[in-house]
Amino acid sequence: TLTQKVVETILQPVVRAMAEEGMPYKGVLYAGLMIAPDGPKVLEFNARFGDPETQVILPRLQTDLLDILLAIVDNRLHQVSIHWNSDACVGVVMASGGYPGSYKIGFPITGLDELDQGILVFHAGTKLGENSQILTNGGRVLTIAATAPTLAEARRKVYQNISLIHFEGCHFRQDIAAREVN
Repeated sequence: TLTQKVVETILQPVVRAMAEEGMPYKGVLYAGLMIAPDGPKVLEFNARFGDPETQVILPRLQTDLLDILLAIVDNRLHQVSIHWNSDACVGVVMASGGYPGSYKIGFPITGLDELDQGILVFHAGTKLGENSQILTNGGRVLTIAATAPTLAEARRKVYQNISLIHFEGCHFRQDIAAREVN
């Protein structure tokens, strides 16, 4: 599988090389990858969770994340049983007009109180304005995520709920998970 190929040809060799150089790695290693016609290519590594990637991974995690992280620090990860639920999760970033270039901030965000129960809202480029009104304050404003038993249902739920959220200049990709569903 693609996952196995990434683990065997990219992740394991990098972690092994760090250990061989006397710097064994403990922690979260985020690999920013691009899937090219001839296989996965590394764009970047970060010693942190990736955003928004983690926002669609962690909702499926059933094991306490703190237990996993403490086990990593204590060299006992092999003793932790990590469990995932079988749901699919789809997340879509809602961005400011002009992003990734220049953009304006300070626009009111409406509709967040109308979302279906269970819809996840991750704030990134937001701030509280007067009267606790949520305003845009960055390029990547929100990530909206939905879980469901199937990828098609998670995709439907996320886009249905995104249609309820409004702010001036808002734009978002409309093709997230489309290829996988079709």
